[in-house]
Amino acid sequence: MIKATARSAPDRQEEISRLINVKLGGINNILVPHQRPSVFQQPVIFLGADVTHPPAGDGKKPSIAAVVGSMDAHPSRYCATVRVQRPRQEVIQDLASMVRELLIQFYKSTRYKPTRIIFYRDGVSEGQFRQVLYYELLAIREACISLEKEYQPGITYIVVQKRHHTRLFCADRNERVGRSGNIPAGTTVDTDITHPYEFDFYLCSHAGIQGTSRPSHYHVLWDDNCFTADEFQLLTYQLCHTYVRCTRSVSIPAPAYYAHLVAFRARYHLVDKEHDSAEGSHVSGQSNGRDPQALAKAVQIHHDTLRTMYFA
Repeated sequence: MIKATARSAPDRQEEISRLINVKLGGINNILVPHQRPSVFQQPVIFLGADVTHPPAGDGKKPSIAAVVGSMDAHPSRYCATVRVQRPRQEVIQDLASMVRELLIQFYKSTRYKPTRIIFYRDGVSEGQFRQVLYYELLAIREACISLEKEYQPGITYIVVQKRHHTRLFCADRNERVGRSGNIPAGTTVDTDITHPYEFDFYLCSHAGIQGTSRPSHYHVLWDDNCFTADEFQLLTYQLCHTYVRCTRSVSIPAPAYYAHLVAFRARYHLVDKEHDSAEGSHVSGQSNGRDPQALAKAVQIHHDTLRTMYFA
């Protein structure tokens, strides 16, 4: 027990150092320039979006939508935007305003207008693909046109799914990795078990440490940038290596991971707001914690932390 603690202490100290560096505006790691896909030859912004819902049976607390966007060419730094919306609403209602804010922040940081938008959307089931794509794709277009009428960057819209029952195993025992005998990190499957004519694939981007690895399922619902399957799979796998909390690849791309962290953290801000606003509810006849304006203000990102990765 003492040996295990001694070995884990340096790892924990390194993790804390990485987090402090990022929160202060530093860069931990970047993609190797000569191994990047061709999409990096022009200004490109990577967006990640996620929506968290209240617990089952709670119809009063709002859902929280979060969108993050890359702010450099590596990409390593991200900015976040958060909104509250109707409970159980999966479509991001204020997406146009959120994307517009991130595009403006990207221009302020790089002095370039992105010619391509790569949008990773987390938490959408297959039955909601058509509805979410129709509304959110138009919202992204609206955000671009609101900046300039002729500004129409290419948009690639991808849904990331982790909640499925597909598992992959190595047919050859020599290819198995670790004690659990999982598939190697970077294993990609885009034939046989995927859709016969739609653009989807399975990618296990992380190394399974314990238990059976669960690959992520990616559906490319819209692609103006004409990615080939190999190009996009490589790009997605490389983005799984840019997560700042660790030096290993994670299970989903960093933009989608950050959006999940932002939305999850905003839920705590709402809990604190409800406790703080319990007093004085008899004055207005309605708890300030349930007031839409108070809820929106509770999750609003402070101006001083707008350009920092506070969520890392």
